[in-house]
Amino acid sequence: MSSTQTHLRTLLKRLQNIKTESQARQLHAQILKIHPRSRSDDISTILSLYTNFNLLPDSIFLFKSLRSPSVLAWKSIIRCYTKSGFFLESLTSFIQMRASGRCPDENVFPSVLKSCVFLRDLRLGESVHGCIIRLGMDFDLYTGNALMNMYSKLQILGASRGQRGCASKMFDEMAQRRQNGDFTGSFVSRNINASGSSKDLDNENFSVDQNVNLSKLGDSLSRMDVNKKIDHSSGRRNVVSNGERDERISPLDAVSKVFEMMPEKDIVSWNTVIAGNAQNGLYEQALQMVRKMGNDGLKPDSYTLSSVLPIFAEYVDVIKGKEIHGYTIRHGFDADLFIGSSLIDMYANCTMVEDSCRVFSLLPQRDDISWNSVIAGVMPACAHLTTLHLGKQLHGYIIRGGFDDNVFIASSLVDMYSKCGNIRIARWIFDHMQQHDMVSWTAIIMGHALHGHARDAISLFKQMEMQGVKPNYVSFIAVFTACSHAGFTDEAWKYFKIMTQNYGIAPGLEHYAAMADLLGRAGKLEEAFEFISSMHIRPTGSIWSTLLSACRVHKNIELAEKVAKKIFDVDPENVGAHVLMSNIYATAQRWKEAEKMRTSMRKKGIIKAPACSWIEVKNKVHTFMSGDKSHPSHDRINESLKDLLEQMEQEGYVPDTSEVYRDIEEEQKKYLLFGHSERLAIAFGIISTPTGMTIRVTKNIRVCVDCHTAIKFISKIVRREIIVRDNSRFHHFKDGNCSCGDYW
Repeated sequence: MSSTQTHLRTLLKRLQNIKTESQARQLHAQILKIHPRSRSDDISTILSLYTNFNLLPDSIFLFKSLRSPSVLAWKSIIRCYTKSGFFLESLTSFIQMRASGRCPDENVFPSVLKSCVFLRDLRLGESVHGCIIRLGMDFDLYTGNALMNMYSKLQILGASRGQRGCASKMFDEMAQRRQNGDFTGSFVSRNINASGSSKDLDNENFSVDQNVNLSKLGDSLSRMDVNKKIDHSSGRRNVVSNGERDERISPLDAVSKVFEMMPEKDIVSWNTVIAGNAQNGLYEQALQMVRKMGNDGLKPDSYTLSSVLPIFAEYVDVIKGKEIHGYTIRHGFDADLFIGSSLIDMYANCTMVEDSCRVFSLLPQRDDISWNSVIAGVMPACAHLTTLHLGKQLHGYIIRGGFDDNVFIASSLVDMYSKCGNIRIARWIFDHMQQHDMVSWTAIIMGHALHGHARDAISLFKQMEMQGVKPNYVSFIAVFTACSHAGFTDEAWKYFKIMTQNYGIAPGLEHYAAMADLLGRAGKLEEAFEFISSMHIRPTGSIWSTLLSACRVHKNIELAEKVAKKIFDVDPENVGAHVLMSNIYATAQRWKEAEKMRTSMRKKGIIKAPACSWIEVKNKVHTFMSGDKSHPSHDRINESLKDLLEQMEQEGYVPDTSEVYRDIEEEQKKYLLFGHSERLAIAFGIISTPTGMTIRVTKNIRVCVDCHTAIKFISKIVRREIIVRDNSRFHHFKDGNCSCGDYW
């Protein structure tokens, strides 16, 4: 043997010395030069090398040149298919390997199980598990990890399909069928629907198997008479007939069983079972596993932490979340993108938006996952808290990152700006989007609806239809909301019929609620009552409460009592209904009935949520309750309100005490109005922001009639636009007028 041949033999035995794709090709060329008809062992070795570099076309070419592929060749091509995303082909090769009589080793199954995960087929995974047990490879560490990963990821899918089984239609039984055309074809056809289609290899002129018969779609598997069931506690296999299947255990239980049976557990094993529990809502079990892992002397890594953080987000436990955050900083995990994304999500879910944005800004680089966490978590939180400055800060990140052309992100910005009270910027973003989808159309229509721009909302809805975008369930909610806030009764009925007749959308609770609200605002109380009573689904307490609120506005006590009875039949402890009925009686000066309702609330332990308003000043949110004296600037706020009241009275303001629901003197009622939470927030905004700056206030309940009138006077006196968002819409006060036209 020449020195060159000796050198090649040495290289073939030490493939770890081959570091690059170029070196791999050079080695292959040298082998072909010395031995034009290379031995199958050499080809298999080169094939495994090509697989390491993910050279799929070369790997397929080499594999097809082998008359009788070795185990090394089979596992190399299976692994290469999986790495390249050709999961059907990977599983097909596995079946063909079993049919050829070759016995897979422990290095084959992780790739095969990964393919089952990506194909989202739990039954296939269970079948592979049965094969693993039969071959005695269920105690292998890597195979065990792959099994746990497969079961944990397919748990939800399996439950939704009713697949709560173990091994069925085992591959090792399939392998006894030597007719590869029928055998492989039935397998591929069974999975076409699961994956959509096999990846296209036409550009390379490759095919999976020339003998595949796609005309026999799924028949072979359904004809099999035997199913095998795994006893996960002992590893035994029991053969049962189709009609005698025992009750099956869940895939998540299978994960735990596999984990418990593993003689050796590494960090991957622990992470898989922790993530499986966490992702399926078993939070206490997941945390318990983390503690056990620590007791075994293993420290959490980035994957462990990214699995645990969502638990604290779900529990809204920011204290424990911060402890984990501190751990990540101390151990150098804070730059990890997965950890960063989990922290962003955790803080956003705990409504700590600034902390969420700070984590995002400190990430050394940002990927799709971190951006998605921000968009899905932080931006809705900004809209909810009306923290406009954080929304603008996030918008800046988006522009600098070059994501402002993304339809999903732009739609989220439209929604955020609309809900933060800046409909002008929301519309500008929408108008400058390169393309619109259903989400963006619905966001801008709902934005205009909440701001009282009904005609703009309806015009946009018509444009959406003209552009061929089919309205969906949510789109019609936006249209009905717009009509409700403007009193467009006829228009709303027209679209209600269009929704059902033209688009075949059955009305849901949200549609009924919007229509009931519309009729109630318009004073058509009896019509609203009949409408709700004739719903094809049972009305909820909240829908009846919409009508009850309208009864209060229009002072219809008789109907209010009928509606209240309907509510209490459905929801005896409905807080809003108790409060509304008490207020309705108080307005009619029926103080005994009002007190009786309040007493009923106390006996039932029902507590009314206090009225609350908040305003953002200098990047900080300030919260006020009615009659609040706790704010550090209380004295200045009180002085400002007194000055404003004096000027308002000079302009003709007369307090409306009709919505003070207490049996007290008139002067006391006026004093209570003086301390309503939105007035305190507005006064603080006036004394804390530059002259002429827009003031934005959010309130958790409806603005009362007197405050609505007072804010109109204040906007004229201070010459500012005051935007107030209550629990149903936005009010833009400017120069003594409100955008709602006093219809709210």
